[in-house]
Amino acid sequence: MPLVETDSLVIKSYNLSEADKIVVLLTHDNGVVRGVAKGAKRLKSRFGSGLEPFSFVRVTYFQKDAVELVSIQKIELVHSNFTAASNPDFLQKFAYLGELLVSLTPPHDPNPTLYRMVKASVEAAAENSENLLSTGVYFELWLIRLAGYLPDWSKCDSCGRVFDDPEETNLTANFHLMCVRCRRSAANRAVGGNCRSLVAEAMRLSPVEFAKQTAGKHDDLSHLSTVLKQMISVSIGREAIGETSLAISI
Repeated sequence: MPLVETDSLVIKSYNLSEADKIVVLLTHDNGVVRGVAKGAKRLKSRFGSGLEPFSFVRVTYFQKDAVELVSIQKIELVHSNFTAASNPDFLQKFAYLGELLVSLTPPHDPNPTLYRMVKASVEAAAENSENLLSTGVYFELWLIRLAGYLPDWSKCDSCGRVFDDPEETNLTANFHLMCVRCRRSAANRAVGGNCRSLVAEAMRLSPVEFAKQTAGKHDDLSHLSTVLKQMISVSIGREAIGETSLAISI
């Protein structure tokens, strides 16, 4: 039964029994991990404030072979985002993004790139609540890309021609893009050059830089987020729950 110590982000926690909790973590070394924190609900719990959602912690746990739930031994708080999480908009946004993360990421699948992306996104939104929309779109885009569901939106899926920057394109049923000349139905959802530019910028910028570049582009960000939610819903086999209707257990 190996002992593991790794940097982590607390995604959420929920009750297991009268005294214990299940904690869902995104770890740097082992991806999404679910663990039992025994005695976490007791007044003098050894975990203290280390189970606050969206806090960065150093976690130590025991991992048994062929058992998904780990046994959490210690959690040391590295950085708390309690103030940011006290903002209902922040809490709802990242509760939603956390659920997407868990839905699209296999457990115990190491992915340092995913960890760095999520960490940078949380920090960007915690620093400035006005970044929530852009950070959410950035997070959705990178999550879909890292899960292998983001098509190449730089060229027509039918004729292979590279799109011009301002060109209007159409979204197919499998979320690829077609030029107007190749589209098969006038009812296909339109995706303009502005939205494609957002995707390209998100792939090369940090969340903070992406927020600066997209300031004032609320409509384009909202439109792109709607498309991404449709892609995510198809990928996970159910409707992606909107952040305004999602609660988190703490």
